[in-house]
This record gives sequence, structure tokens and C-alpha cells, in this order.
Amino acid sequence: MRDLVAGIRYLGKGQRWVAQHGRWWGFGLIPALIALVLYAGVLTALALWSGDIAAWATPFADGWGEPWQGLLRGVFVALLFAGGLTLSVLTFTAVTLLIGDPFYESLSRAVEESEGHCPPDPDRPLWQEIGIALRDSVHVLLRAAGFGILLFVLGFVPFLGQTVIPAVGFCVSGFFLAVELTSVAMQRREVPVRERLRLLRGRKGLAVGFGTPVVLLFLIPFVAVVLMPGAVAGATLLVRDLVPDGTEPPTSDEGARAAGPDPAAPYGQTGAPYGQTAAGAPYGQHGAAAPGQPGAQGGFGPAPAPFPPSQGQSQAPRYPHPPSGPGSSAGRPPAGW
Repeated sequence: MRDLVAGIRYLGKGQRWVAQHGRWWGFGLIPALIALVLYAGVLTALALWSGDIAAWATPFADGWGEPWQGLLRGVFVALLFAGGLTLSVLTFTAVTLLIGDPFYESLSRAVEESEGHCPPDPDRPLWQEIGIALRDSVHVLLRAAGFGILLFVLGFVPFLGQTVIPAVGFCVSGFFLAVELTSVAMQRREVPVRERLRLLRGRKGLAVGFGTPVVLLFLIPFVAVVLMPGAVAGATLLVRDLVPDGTEPPTSDEGARAAGPDPAAPYGQTGAPYGQTAAGAPYGQHGAAAPGQPGAQGGFGPAPAPFPPSQGQSQAPRYPHPPSGPGSSAGRPPAGW
């Protein structure tokens, strides 16, 4: 549930970013407007010819009487148009990204630069970038089409086909739409399409929370055009948190040990394991400064001294003093007791 809410927030963050940078919002509208004109023509043709398509696809119902023939073909037309809308939502993003690859690449880069760091672009010509984007889009759409066919068939199941299946269909569409929208920032990081799918499958709630509201909003006429720049910006912000870019320091114990001690790092961070002083030795060892003393880096104050012998402390002190010898202070309590 937390990932689901986080995905919705990324969509809001993206829309807020383009609202604060109006020039980039207008810049991102251009390819979406071109794609809208193309899809409006296709959906209009589908609506006009859907009845003929239904009659051609169900010849076995020619001899049926009313109302069964009309009911069957009416359901077929409704599912056909719903499938066309779902497919248009998925392919609208892919086609818009292909048309506007230079536009959205610039928009995504501007978002990353405003956040403080932008990975360098791959050293490839534009035609090769478009070819990779086209290949990846086909790969994603083929996977989405497999789920679409399955859900189309399940749509004929009584009750489930009219209640549960449409909800599942929107979630599936949202997931694949998130894959498409994140492709701009993922391609900059040279993450292959199969790895993108794996990453988002590992955070299904995040992908569905981001993509499903976009699917629902894209069903409203002209909203897809208005929201497309913000959707790309939000997907870029999502990728920044989903895919490490290699600039963050290691956080695991292994990474800290591999990095070695860092005299400038406070305790608990990479390079200064907790319980070590700036010189890398345990508290109280000969030649190491205790926290709070001159030469120590950070810490929580001076190391506690052992209990004095008068309190019945018989075990060895927790923080041993240097070996005894001529002129040494071994056996004497620390200053201040």
C-alpha cells in the first residue's frame, strides 16, 4: 500500500514540476498533439465500423432471434471498443514517445538537472536512439497484448467479466504504461528493457500506483495531451529513486569495510565503523584519541572510565590503559576521580 501511494505521489510531483516550468510543459505538448490527431482518426473509424466487425466475427449468430443476437453482438462491440481504448492508451504513450523522443529526452534531462545530478547521455546518434526505443516499445506492447487477449476472453465470464476483469485490466494497463513512461530515463542509464520490467515487477505497487491513474485520466478526451509532459517528468523522478546512479556511497557493512577508514567521516557512516576512532583503533588503545578528546572525529563524548576499586569492581577495566612500565600510569585511576 505504501508503494501504491508513493506511485500516485510521483505523478503529482511530475505535474507540479511542469506547472512550475511552463516553458517545458508547452514544449512537451507538441508531440502529444500530433499523436492525438492520429488516434482520434483511428478511434472514430473503429466506432463507425464496429457493428460490421461484430457481424463479421460472429457469423454463427446470424440465425439467432432477438434479443440474443443483438445482446451478443452488443457485448462484442462494447468489448471491442473497450479493447481499442485500452490499446490506444498503451500505444499512445509509445507512439508519442517515438514522435517526441528529442522533446521528452530534453524534458527528462531538465528534470534531472533540477534535482542536482543528471547521468550523461549515451554516446549514440539520434536514429539509433529512436531504433532502440521502437524495439523496446514493441517488446513491451507484445507482452501487454498477451495480457489483453487473456482479459478480453475473460470478459465473457458472467459477472466477473463486468466487474473484476475491467479493474484488473486497468491495473495491468497501468503497469505497462509505467514501463513505457520510465523508458526515457531508463534508456539514459542504459538499462535494457528486460531489466526495466524486472525492476518494476519488484515494485508492482509503485508501478501500478503511478500508471493506473494515468490510464484512467487518459480516457478523458484531450487530458492525455495536457498530462503527458508531467507524466514524463514524474516517471523521471520515479526512476531516480528506483535505479541507483552510482553516485551514492555504499551503505552495507561490506561496502563500509571495502571503503576503508575515513578520518573525516562521523561514526556510523561509510569509512568509520562504529566503535572506531579517527585512527581506526578501539577506544582506549594506545595511540588512539578517544571521542571528545583532541584528534577525535565526531562521537558521543569521552569514553567512560572504569569503576574505582573502592566500589568492588574486580574485573579488568573496560578500556585498558597502556602497558605498565617505568613512568607509566598503570594502576592509577583516571583524572577526575
